[in-house]
Amino acid sequence: MTKVRVVLVDDHPVVLAGIKSLLMTAPEVTVVGEGATGHAALRLILDTSPDVAVIDISLPDISGIELAGRLAEACPDVSLLALSVHEDRAYVQQLLQAGARGYLLKRSAAEELVRAIRAIAAGGMYLDPAVVSKAMSDVHAGGSAMGEHDSLSPREQDVLRLIAQGFANKEIAARLQISTKTVETYKARAAEKLSLRTRADIVKYGAAQGWLETL
Repeated sequence: MTKVRVVLVDDHPVVLAGIKSLLMTAPEVTVVGEGATGHAALRLILDTSPDVAVIDISLPDISGIELAGRLAEACPDVSLLALSVHEDRAYVQQLLQAGARGYLLKRSAAEELVRAIRAIAAGGMYLDPAVVSKAMSDVHAGGSAMGEHDSLSPREQDVLRLIAQGFANKEIAARLQISTKTVETYKARAAEKLSLRTRADIVKYGAAQGWLETL
C-alpha cells in the first residue's frame, strides 16, 4: 500500500499531538513532518514534498490564506487541508480561492480528519459537514442556483461536479474524453446559467448538491 505522506502544522502543541495521534491509527497515512509556524510549514513542505499538508489557518506569523497562496504557487502538487475553528463561509471561500483543497473544523477532526485526507489525496476536495450545511442554507436562502439545476445539460453537470470536487480542466477532459477547450466551454455555460462567479461559488453549489459527499 502506498501511504499518504502528511505534514502537520499547528502552533498549539496539544492540538498537534492530538492530530498526530489520530493519524497514527490510520495505516494508510504517515506523518513526515511537524511544525508550529507558517515559515516552518513552508520549509517542511519544500524539504519533504508531502502529499497533503494539514495546516491550522490561525498561525502566529503567516495567515492561513497567505500560506495557502504561497503553497499553491511554490508546491502545486501538495494538497492543503485547512484546519480551523471558524465556520464563517468567508474563511472557506478565501481559502478555496487561495488554493486549499479542503476545509475541516477542529471540532470535527476526531471523526473526519482521516476521511478528509483520503479525499484530497485522491485528487478531490473536502468540506466539513457543518460547512456544507451552511452552504446549503445559503443556497436555499439565495433562492437561485438550486432551482436552476435542471437547466444544465448532463455534460454541463458532469463538468461542474468534477470542478467542485477539485479536478483540473485537463483531468476533467481526460475523464470525460473531451478536449480541454470543450471543458472550459461547458464550465462557462454552466456558471453563467447558475450565476456562479468564482471557484468557491462552484464548490459551495456542489456541496449543496451533495457532490462532495461521495468523495
